[in-house]
Amino acid sequence: MPEVHAALKMEIEALHGPIVVFGAGGFIGANLIRALLKVRDDCFAVTHQKYVGWRLVDLPAANLLYADLTDPSSVASVFDRFAFKTIFQFAAYGAYSRQDDVELIYRTNVLGLATLVEAASTRGFSALVHAGSSSEYGLNCEAPREDSELIPNSHYAVSKVSAAYLLRYHALVNSHPIINLRFYSVYGPYEEPTRLIPNLLEHGIRGTYPALVDPEISRDFLYIDDAIEAAVKGATIGVRRSPGASINVATGRKTTIRDLAESMKTLCGIQESPSFGGMPNRVWDLKDWYGDPSKAKEALQWEARTSLEEGLRRTLLWQKGRGTLPTVKIATPFAKPTRVSTVIACYKDAQSIPIMHKRLTDAFSGMGVDYEIIFVNDASPDDTDQVLEEITERDNHVIAIEHSRNFGSQSAFLSGMQVSTGDAVVLLDGDLQDPPELIPQFYRKWLEGYEVVYGRRVKRQTGRVLALSYKAFYKLLRMMSYVSVPLDAGDCSLMDRKVVNELLALPETDQFLRGLRAWVGFKQTGVDYVRPERMFGITTNSWRKNIWWAKKGIFSFSFVPLELLSAMGLILTALSFLAGIAQVIAKILHPDVPHGITSIIVLILFFGGVQLLAVAILGEYLMKIFEETKKRPKFIRKSIRSGGKHYNTAEGMEEFLRRGQR
Repeated sequence: MPEVHAALKMEIEALHGPIVVFGAGGFIGANLIRALLKVRDDCFAVTHQKYVGWRLVDLPAANLLYADLTDPSSVASVFDRFAFKTIFQFAAYGAYSRQDDVELIYRTNVLGLATLVEAASTRGFSALVHAGSSSEYGLNCEAPREDSELIPNSHYAVSKVSAAYLLRYHALVNSHPIINLRFYSVYGPYEEPTRLIPNLLEHGIRGTYPALVDPEISRDFLYIDDAIEAAVKGATIGVRRSPGASINVATGRKTTIRDLAESMKTLCGIQESPSFGGMPNRVWDLKDWYGDPSKAKEALQWEARTSLEEGLRRTLLWQKGRGTLPTVKIATPFAKPTRVSTVIACYKDAQSIPIMHKRLTDAFSGMGVDYEIIFVNDASPDDTDQVLEEITERDNHVIAIEHSRNFGSQSAFLSGMQVSTGDAVVLLDGDLQDPPELIPQFYRKWLEGYEVVYGRRVKRQTGRVLALSYKAFYKLLRMMSYVSVPLDAGDCSLMDRKVVNELLALPETDQFLRGLRAWVGFKQTGVDYVRPERMFGITTNSWRKNIWWAKKGIFSFSFVPLELLSAMGLILTALSFLAGIAQVIAKILHPDVPHGITSIIVLILFFGGVQLLAVAILGEYLMKIFEETKKRPKFIRKSIRSGGKHYNTAEGMEEFLRRGQR
């Protein structure tokens, strides 16, 4: 673990926050974010993998972010959320022999860096420290000064040289506080297990040596704690004294493989002699590769303080304490989530939408997650479209969908769910009766492993008769349904991506989401809340519409009406048979009893009513069958707005959907 001494602690406290470390899943980045988090909590680790690598698994989930440097929208997203002021850019590709995709080397190390600087510069920042490489010197590798000729000998080296000049341009022309640190052979805890020093120590613990290259090859070995101190000083001192400069971060000591093997022998008590030449030299290996750190002392007020022997001892203690290091990277899923989508069904909600947007933004900012907000305008007759146009132009997190006509809230939710890209999707009504402040509670339940978290309305701020009617309906639905539908649970909910995918895959047209949500199963739980009255205007629901909703739920998830018809038919048939027998007996025993027409009329009306009821119930089921056989689309989109762009053609909307595909 990196040591944070008093002086370094003061340097870290002086950094302008929030602080971000790109490439935090790598060796130096992981140690840097750990050192920063020991001092302050406004520090964030960014990795391009959608999982937490083995170096980060024990860090707080709220401080772990995902961003892909090769995707400008991904980079912009994290900057929009946190407005980072101090940036450590340690993400790179090509430093290992297995990283041989030439296009990706330049796309990550040059274009990705350009994307990051552009995103940071448009929002303002205090310091950007870039992890350069001693590889920039290439063939000119024997203690070169910063102004020495650069003779790169690999694509990785060329990309790092390009990055250095890109940063120099931004510093000199655009006056950005940037510095490029050319690190030499950094080692220490969390280094890749297959690298030289971890491999030597692992064998040394067992009293052996691994196969080694030519013993006269030399390197400049720098302990990780010294590298971290240089990075922090680069952000506090270097960007002010030498903006745009490239500075060697090295010990200045030339250590041969033979010297290193001898140090290992002493440290680990190895009895055998090393086998030099047993491992072939790598393509880019040069005999003498060490640095001149004199400029670092002047520009950063820094020099390496840890001797090779002390650094090896600390690394050995860490390696022993951690146990046998994995030979491959351990991939565990990102501590949830990577991204959360919210879908809001809107109809006559123009006044509520700006307030909803602000409350959602506040909720997500406090959660520290990536997010998107999808408003679905279900052909509102008010100015909802104009309100959403203004919001999408200033907030890249917002997507606005407009339907060609009013298809209903269920179709609006499905339309937004189809566009969503989140690992979890939240459904809310646009009238603010579903409070956005519920989302953090939903999210915490999701982190506990629940795949569906629904809002449970323990109380409604509405008329007593209507509130009792709602409660009676949910109890009736629960009693009659062949699935366990939660009591007092509406559409307001959070669902895991796999649940959303299953709902979207269902072929039926007339969907009742709160019932289907229960039907698909998965691990579910509820969160209690008080449902407030509509903030603006009057409710779009009516008694007629509520009865229609009740029928929709019952006839979608219950066969009880049909079963009641069967039972009623059986009972009435039995009663009719018994009545016939009673009539015969009465005629025999009392032949003179007068007979009237009233009982006949009552019976005719009763059985006629029963027949009409039966036909009506059968008609409801036939109507649903008829609706499903037509196979009409659940909704039709008129346009999509996102990032200030308006997609109002079929080709444009298809392109937007393709780009958003997971």
